[in-house]
Amino acid sequence: MQETGLKAVHSPRQERSPRIIGHRGAPSYRPEHTVASYELAIDLGADLIEPDVVVTRDGQLVARHENELSRSTDVAQHPEFADRRRTQEVDGEELTGWFSEDFTLAELRTLRAVERLPGMRPMNTAYDGRFGILTLAEVVEVVRRRSTPGREVRVQAELKCPAWFAAQGLPMTELVAAELRRLDATRSDGSVVVMAFEQSALRELRADLGSDGPRLVQLIEEEGRQDALVTPSGLREVSTYADGIAPHKGRILLHGADGGLVGVSDLITQAHRAGLTVEPWTLRPENVFLPSHLRRGGDPRGLGDAQTEARLLFALGVDSVITDAPETAHRARAELSAAAMAPVRPRV
Repeated sequence: MQETGLKAVHSPRQERSPRIIGHRGAPSYRPEHTVASYELAIDLGADLIEPDVVVTRDGQLVARHENELSRSTDVAQHPEFADRRRTQEVDGEELTGWFSEDFTLAELRTLRAVERLPGMRPMNTAYDGRFGILTLAEVVEVVRRRSTPGREVRVQAELKCPAWFAAQGLPMTELVAAELRRLDATRSDGSVVVMAFEQSALRELRADLGSDGPRLVQLIEEEGRQDALVTPSGLREVSTYADGIAPHKGRILLHGADGGLVGVSDLITQAHRAGLTVEPWTLRPENVFLPSHLRRGGDPRGLGDAQTEARLLFALGVDSVITDAPETAHRARAELSAAAMAPVRPRV
């Protein structure tokens, strides 16, 4: 993408305040994909909460970061499941552990969630074992319960490895479409937005649920095999089956080798020209995830100035941000709103 200077790019598409998406809830403060994480995200200002979705042996859709369960649950402490530990290749990566497709939903109900990044977020381990695994339907129930006439909260679900699951005899996109119908969540303004890295999955959902179906968002990695998607022609192609893109934030905020911010791309402008929303991922408050000039102190786990990063993305014209700490984006959005409403003082 072409680089531009560090000034705001205002989009005619941005007719309302940008949205805040709680990435796996609020995992900076609670173990991800738990009811506590989702509800805290809403309390901290999230407009949507983002569950990752995998499939069980009996075709149920559950919220886990990946189908390998040992990092995010206490499955290794269950002797009755010891014989299910195995090694397999998942979407090109060899993994050893316990996998969602080897368990029924009833069996997964016996497991408890644990902090997936204990080295980075040790305080979250205080909540290990307190919460169970949720289905997609239960996540939808959370947002419906917490929505009010003045504030609607939605789910933005990421489908994890749908083609791989289909090859295992678990057709994820068909299961998702059927579940959305059952939940009465198939409208564009309904309770659920769906996103995925795999173009084929989004195309299948669009064909199945129609042009008036739920909003679909194309996830885009930081670099590599999806580079063609962020070209003008690639973005026009995406607009034929999706409503928005969710690029890695590094596709917009460009960094040098030392981690310093060196410029911004024109991706937001190009995507808006193609009629797509722009929803970058993932904003995180810890120093290790921030540009070098926003880090505070020498501890990689220490908290830096994530609010400024969010404020810059909002000023550049993004339609949403996906974040582990919704309150930082909420404060940044409030600052920009206040600045926009401030009266202009005449010069004397």
